[in-house]
Amino acid sequence: MVETFRKLLTLEEAKEVIRKHFKPKPLDIEEVSLLEAYDRVLAENVIAALDIPPFNRSTVDGYAVRAQDTFGAEENKPVKLRVCGTVNIGEPPRTEVDGGEVAEIVTGAPMPTGADAVVMMEDTERKGNQVYVFSAVAKDENVMKAGADIRKGEAVLEAGQLLGSREIGVAAAVGLARVKVYAIPRIAVLSTGAEVTQPGNRLPSGKIYDINAYSLSTAVLESGGQPVFLGVFLDDKNALLEALKRALCSADMIITSGGVSVGPKDVIPQTVDSLGKPGVVVSGIAIKPGKPVTVAAVDCKLVFSLPGHPASALLVFHLLVRPLVKAMSGRKAEESLRVEAVAGMRMFPAKGRRTFVMVKLRRDRSKRLIAEPVETGLSGAITTLAKADGFVEIAENQQFIDAEEKCTVELFKSLREGEVLAL
Repeated sequence: MVETFRKLLTLEEAKEVIRKHFKPKPLDIEEVSLLEAYDRVLAENVIAALDIPPFNRSTVDGYAVRAQDTFGAEENKPVKLRVCGTVNIGEPPRTEVDGGEVAEIVTGAPMPTGADAVVMMEDTERKGNQVYVFSAVAKDENVMKAGADIRKGEAVLEAGQLLGSREIGVAAAVGLARVKVYAIPRIAVLSTGAEVTQPGNRLPSGKIYDINAYSLSTAVLESGGQPVFLGVFLDDKNALLEALKRALCSADMIITSGGVSVGPKDVIPQTVDSLGKPGVVVSGIAIKPGKPVTVAAVDCKLVFSLPGHPASALLVFHLLVRPLVKAMSGRKAEESLRVEAVAGMRMFPAKGRRTFVMVKLRRDRSKRLIAEPVETGLSGAITTLAKADGFVEIAENQQFIDAEEKCTVELFKSLREGEVLAL
């Protein structure tokens, strides 16, 4: 039987144990349509099979000409040229431009044979079949050459890129309707506890709504995974064991919340340890909030059993689970977004445990960035993370962070850059 919280690991020790049993890497590769590829990670380079644009095209409305025919044209001394035809957008030119001729052309239309520049419409005057040019143009002026944007054979997108609107636009520009991306990891999420009720239902006396299923599932989405919510389970070892076994067959990782403390109803550690070898590898971490964390490794998959307190569960997800889900989806490891601030009041750590103090950032009259602890008094208050911009980390051996002392704030990913930093 697993020894629950007899020896707490440091955060670094816990991460090292997890790395020992699980090497996160992208899953399978699949081909999807461009519209399905948004926010997915590209699995192979995209090589342009053609030049973009694929032909020389006009960048203005005007007349396609041979540049040498416009030399000497001035406001008071225009050059007279003959219109030989019209070039429309979306169709090949049906005319050629010889010496002394011009072809009417619109923006984006292909350049006709013989022409090497375009005179803007406002620099001309047309009278019947004659055009007077009042300004000379140089060769290739107002013309985008074939391949000026993308050259055939060029790698326009690289494997590992996260596909947003711009990247998908590039793929469409080179004619792709489908791209190869990494599969999305499926993360099973379940809640435990006799007191938990699904939102939307009537709330019976003594019950609470299930917060963690929704906050953790959304955190999985933000990390590049696909949450698979399995429901709420009573603290029944047999029912939990069957649900977890099914989840191991269909999901790439499991996250549970609740039932990981030391009470008689907290059966999760023993249950996940019985799933298979090696079983529980982390049983408690010396952090606050989030001490009662259990991590099991079963058949090369991880089962994270997080505290039932919503703020604690989300913090542990941020510290331990999020980097793994991102790596499994093929996303690049991101550097934490940190800012330097001044403590708004004294912050104390829990004795012998690394402490994460949730803080709200503000500017004082001197434009200094001030980190104010979010007052809740309860690790379970969901408003702790709703109000917090980030957290200050206090080491196990640090006595406190004093008021007016400089401190580092690690920002949550959901914070928009510059939102609290604006003067």
